[in-house]
Amino acid sequence: MGVVPQTSLTSPLVGREAELARLTGVLERARAGEARAVLIAGDAGVGKTRTLDEVAGRAVAAGTTVLTGHCVDLGDVGLPYLPFTEILGVLAADERFAPVLAAHPVADRLLGGGPDDGSAPARADGGRGRLRLFEGVAALLTELAALAPLLLVLEDLHWADQSSRDLLRFLLSRGVLQRPAGGAPGHRLAVLASYRADDLHRRHPLRPLLAELVRLPAVERLELRPLPDADVARLVRSLRDRPLPDATVHRIVERAEGNAFYAEELVAATDAPVEGVPSGLADVLLIRFEQLSDTAQQVLRTAAVAGRRVGHDLLRDAVGLPDEELEPALREALGRQLLVAGDDGAYSFRHALAREAVYADLLPGERSRLHGAFARLLAGPGRRSDSAAERAHHYRESHDLPEALAASLEAADHAQRVGAPAEELRHVEAALDLWGAVDACARPVGPDVVTLTLRASAAAAHAGELHRAVSLTRSALAGLGQDADLELAARVRYTLAGNLLDVDNLSAAFAHSSEALDLIPAEPPSSTWVWAAATHVMTARQVGESETALRVARRALRVAEELGVPDARADLLISLAGLGGGSGSRSTSVGRERLREARELARRAGNAPVEMRALFNLAIGCFESGDLEECLHWAAEGLDRARRSGLLSSPYPREMRYLRLLVQYTLGHWDECVREAADDTGVLPAAGSHELGPGLYVALARGDLGAAERARALLQEPFDWMGTLVAGIVLTDAAVLRGDAEDAVRWARSTVETLTDDAGTPPAVTVRLTTLALSSVADAVVERRGAGDEAEVRRWTDTAARLLEQARSSAGHSFDGIPQGPEGQAWLSRAEAEWARIVSGPDPAAWEKAVAAFSYGDAYERARCRLRLAEALLAADRREEAAAEADTVRREADRLGATLLRERIKDLVRRGRLTDAVPGSDRTAVLTAREQDVLRLLALGRSNRRIGEELYISAKTASVHVSNILGKLGAASRTEAVAVAYRQGLVTSEPSPSE
Repeated sequence: MGVVPQTSLTSPLVGREAELARLTGVLERARAGEARAVLIAGDAGVGKTRTLDEVAGRAVAAGTTVLTGHCVDLGDVGLPYLPFTEILGVLAADERFAPVLAAHPVADRLLGGGPDDGSAPARADGGRGRLRLFEGVAALLTELAALAPLLLVLEDLHWADQSSRDLLRFLLSRGVLQRPAGGAPGHRLAVLASYRADDLHRRHPLRPLLAELVRLPAVERLELRPLPDADVARLVRSLRDRPLPDATVHRIVERAEGNAFYAEELVAATDAPVEGVPSGLADVLLIRFEQLSDTAQQVLRTAAVAGRRVGHDLLRDAVGLPDEELEPALREALGRQLLVAGDDGAYSFRHALAREAVYADLLPGERSRLHGAFARLLAGPGRRSDSAAERAHHYRESHDLPEALAASLEAADHAQRVGAPAEELRHVEAALDLWGAVDACARPVGPDVVTLTLRASAAAAHAGELHRAVSLTRSALAGLGQDADLELAARVRYTLAGNLLDVDNLSAAFAHSSEALDLIPAEPPSSTWVWAAATHVMTARQVGESETALRVARRALRVAEELGVPDARADLLISLAGLGGGSGSRSTSVGRERLREARELARRAGNAPVEMRALFNLAIGCFESGDLEECLHWAAEGLDRARRSGLLSSPYPREMRYLRLLVQYTLGHWDECVREAADDTGVLPAAGSHELGPGLYVALARGDLGAAERARALLQEPFDWMGTLVAGIVLTDAAVLRGDAEDAVRWARSTVETLTDDAGTPPAVTVRLTTLALSSVADAVVERRGAGDEAEVRRWTDTAARLLEQARSSAGHSFDGIPQGPEGQAWLSRAEAEWARIVSGPDPAAWEKAVAAFSYGDAYERARCRLRLAEALLAADRREEAAAEADTVRREADRLGATLLRERIKDLVRRGRLTDAVPGSDRTAVLTAREQDVLRLLALGRSNRRIGEELYISAKTASVHVSNILGKLGAASRTEAVAVAYRQGLVTSEPSPSE
């Protein structure tokens, strides 16, 4: 296969030897079947494009197919999948690739000629179209790579739309970089993607994606730093046929500050009749631009309005020049390297900065007129649906607001069809911004501003922007007039209630759902009343109004069945599974059957959010009942459904992701937990940080005390219920591990207080938090008792009693008013054992009960209880049993990589002198370093005097060390101590007769 070049640059490449060697190595590995990707960062003008051009040239020479796609800055308007549509457009124009494209309909879909234009919206088909699109692009690239090595170049990722970012995330994490199963050779593919590092402000949407991608094993980052002065000087001198004065070179090098593009533009401007060198890049660019003829300047101004890249025909029509005038002007711009030509007949600015400078120099009226021309041309005969975003941009900039409004709505529809909720949100918000500025008679027929605002709030929720969804729905509520339609008024209120639930504003959610239900009469029955009731059931349950929730749910379920509203019926069945209690709860077989029925109803109705709610409740019900493997199944199915729907950032998928990782952590699959967390960040859009909570639990147990600071950062964000829970667990446990009982109690209490709902019901996690704090308090009591500080013992015992009461209450009354499942009961068993340790000393029976309780699957907590059991057995002088438990803990700590637990068991073995009984224990840890030195000499038969002389200590000190060694080894004499040490491998030399 051949190459599909995009541009050809002629300036020399200077000073990038190391970077080129690295990228060439990536290409070689890709040609050998090891697919790789490199993210290339650098400031504007530093040489990213030129470096990529050089790499592409080398790839072509080696027989690699090269495909290049560019991202374009369209302000607030997103153009879904733009760089990929550019690549597919180039392929479609080349007959050599016709057989490959014919086998992959995804090309027609993205190019606007496929079923996308008339197919059902992505949400209606459950998002299957979005998943097929992603998989189709991956399959197309894979087939191209099978025909010949393939290099995919993506430029200017900092301008990428979210859909392009999502597709890139999919390709790099689950698509083209994955090695095929069964040991088959990998894909012969390399991906090089560049972005402006200086454009990435703190909240730039590309930042989280980059952080995710660089954690993937096949992805690496390469930063192009400013060139050293010597290299800039070499570049400057190479750009001119005749030598430049040294003073000029020095001045250019100084002003360029390592930026190759600055240097090139400064050199190009040296012929201009101006005094000195301009201080800013924009001035330099305009000086060079002004050296062109008037016609060439006119062409460039027009091209700048089009964007970074423009097709020949579109530019010709927009500039309005005959070919005999246009072509010389283009040739002049190309010769000056302000424009470069692609093989597809399109022209690109040599650098985006050049385009920006020319665009900024346009007069306001000139800019408006040219935008209008492009808008009309794009709206002409044969216009494509995927051009709506571009049309909206041009109409808005030309101040044709009615057409901008219509195009924005069309762009929102297109974004919805291709499963791009973030772009849909931006386009709908753009339409809302325009709404008031457009006369009512000029607005599109159909939506009103309140309905449009509700649509924006739905898109925001689907994109994971939950607080934005609340804000938009509040705007819809404020926009309702006194004579507003009652059904619309109710819909706004119950939508707001649902959005408030997502951000844990429970009282306000209940108030708005109550208003919604009051607005719509129950008779005659209506679907609006059913949905208002379904939302009210959820909010009432959250504020503790369970009787109200149950009464409304049963009535609404009958009405939903009568009206034939299956998804509302499904939603109500899910709520009833949470309200039923006893045999009807979601953790029972009856409750799960009800949830499976709800899932099927929602699936048939095509309501993905309700279906995911059913799947989440199936998963959490299994977790609560201790059926962890089944929980994993339902969580995985729910995430797959969310992925196919394009709703991975919405609330229930976020919680299922956390739950899946939590189960892996609980089962002791820690490496898998960490790996899956890294894998998921390559597929899922950025969302709440609490999803990575199980990774923090692993990090803390493995001795990474920085996990506490990362957990604390969760509390700096806007309030998030799950984020607060994760932070509370980590910070409480970190205080326990530090031996800081005051801090442990403070974090446990503050977390419980913050998470207690408006009805005063504490969270189920209370039993875990209070038990963790209780363990630290028990340590404090034991320590103070040993020191004879009875006042402190009484104070801490009173604190422990209050913590124990909280734990008992929490485990005995879950959210649904029934006792918690296996997890809650296991934590309570540990709390009781800790209390026994405080009031009567370590109790082996209590700790045996705790160990058994955690057998439902929590490997780490079971091991921690075994450690306490070993301590209790040792205190009861049941040494063999203590040693057996200690050995079990040691092996489990080694398996998990739980370094802190490993240190504690080593300390217990040392203090309890269990080295003989614990296989694999570190016996040398029993003795201090000095005692080991003394033992070595003792084994050689040295007397105390000789030991003192050789170690430069007194004979009396040596005698003390010998006595300590005898005590630690349980030996009655020096000879027996040496024999024990030899048998245990503490010394390797044969003992010599004593002097």
